Amino acid sequence: MAMVVGGGDCAALYFYLLPLFVWITTLLTFCQGRQYDHPAQYRYSFIKPASSFSLPLSSAMPATYDYIIVGGGTAGCPLAATLSRNYTVLVLERGGTPFANANVSFMKNFHISLADISPKSASQMFISTDGVFNSRARVLGGGTSINAGFYSRASQSYIKRVGWDAKLVNESYIWIEKQIVHRPVLNRWQRAVRDGMLEAGISPFNGFTYDHLYGTKVGGTIFDRFGRRHTAADLLSSANPYNLHVFVHATVHKIEFDTTGKKPNAVGVIFKDENGKKHRAILSKRCGSEIIVSSSAIGSPQLLLLSGIGPKEELEKLNISVVLDNEFVGKGMSDNPMNSIFVPINGRPLKQSLIQTVGVTKLGVYIEASSGFGQSKDSIHCNHGIASAEIGQLSTIPPKQRTHEAIQRYKRRKRNLPHEAFNGGFILEKIAKPLSKGQISLLNTNINDNPSITFNYFSHPADLSRCVEGIRIVEKILKSKHFTNYTKLDDETMEKLLNMSVEANVNLIPKHTNDSKSLEQFCKDTVITIWHYHGGCHVGKVVSPDYKVLGVERLRVIDGSTFDYSPGTNPQATVLMLGRYMGVKILRGRLGKEAGV
Repeated sequence: MAMVVGGGDCAALYFYLLPLFVWITTLLTFCQGRQYDHPAQYRYSFIKPASSFSLPLSSAMPATYDYIIVGGGTAGCPLAATLSRNYTVLVLERGGTPFANANVSFMKNFHISLADISPKSASQMFISTDGVFNSRARVLGGGTSINAGFYSRASQSYIKRVGWDAKLVNESYIWIEKQIVHRPVLNRWQRAVRDGMLEAGISPFNGFTYDHLYGTKVGGTIFDRFGRRHTAADLLSSANPYNLHVFVHATVHKIEFDTTGKKPNAVGVIFKDENGKKHRAILSKRCGSEIIVSSSAIGSPQLLLLSGIGPKEELEKLNISVVLDNEFVGKGMSDNPMNSIFVPINGRPLKQSLIQTVGVTKLGVYIEASSGFGQSKDSIHCNHGIASAEIGQLSTIPPKQRTHEAIQRYKRRKRNLPHEAFNGGFILEKIAKPLSKGQISLLNTNINDNPSITFNYFSHPADLSRCVEGIRIVEKILKSKHFTNYTKLDDETMEKLLNMSVEANVNLIPKHTNDSKSLEQFCKDTVITIWHYHGGCHVGKVVSPDYKVLGVERLRVIDGSTFDYSPGTNPQATVLMLGRYMGVKILRGRLGKEAGV
């Protein structure tokens, strides 16, 4: 029997099948012949895998762009979105997208992303020569995709000192905040730390504010009330989609230069796609076209070095052709050292919170807090040991002794602690404007490998002195009435836990905070990072005040590698702002009042 379908039935069938057809077509378009985890991986039509870049290295007629941005990170995304309003922009990002990655998207998985050491993870672990575990972003959105989410602006004095246009800075911050920043909901741990800081003398209370002010305050966050992260990649929704191409898994290996003129002239980049195939992207010959490196405080100096810009002697050792001899590339790097105290509490388990409350002291120490990690000593948080995002803060193993074997011994010792020892929160103290300086240098010519990175934590005595003061401030907070009422840990219980902490090698509050030498050793033994490293391409040494690389044409660096110290209590707000700020400045420089921003 034949089935006859009437016009109405056809229309109905079409109505039901059309969404499926569109979904399949979209999926095939996005996947470009590869199997991907989720069709939402490419949220915007202009984001594609690098293998879909249309022109191979051997092409005689390469496509050209007005701007090539190397790194789709914290600064790169707002920069690209802004420049695309008037010019063609290519973004080359070595990592994948954050949109369908649950480890990136949800606050509850924050620690997992940082502990993931697989080649395709959103973070790339490195260990500095100091022995401190650290991470660098490898994902669209950069550090905003893997960090603790805290959002706080730079101080007015910082903005004035670096010579930024204060009005445009404010407008640029607001542009960011309207799109991805939220007001946090404080849980009981954050409220207790807030009240403890005020009682300990970190005043006044400035309430909820983005501004950098002395005293205690609540800052913004890029996590919404549902615990979902909003990254710099979300700012790409403000782009002109017709002018923007974003290629992920596109690893730039080298910037190419024309060296026939008075100064080397940046003309394009060589990058590899996810299959290892080489491609060339070329700048437009239009006046004003530029390559902009926004690859972070590690990636940007590393790429300059690999492209022939750096200390001549170092480059020649690796047979890298010298384009420009500049002794300062990769030098003067700093990381804000952090030490923490884990505070076990009685009662119901704490809810998870990342950084929300902060104390800005005049001693050059910032106090912050987090909670809800390590509810069980057998949990995944604990099993990641020293390399984890939060429970790693419990360890008292000195940095250079943090070997794989030491981690395993550490995990075994923790089993001796009672369950209640893992119900608690952290109080963190970190050093603002560290005076200890380090550097990065190439180990080889493979861009995928981490360079040698040294921060020289506490090599300057002033940094160590401030750490001691920071630990003493934390002690005052723990002894404050608000806090002791909250934690309900009597002296006998605390003494018991302190004694067990020695046996298990777990970092609870030091017993003798009146002993400076003991606290200095505690600072050295428990130092970790808060991921705020900066420098390597300093203004006046590697780049000009408008971030153009000195000694070459058509090349800028716009990211945290240009900072001489980390702005505000946490730098992400200012790095985000800088991307937008410089995008507007560049457009206004070319178009004047006609700039459509």
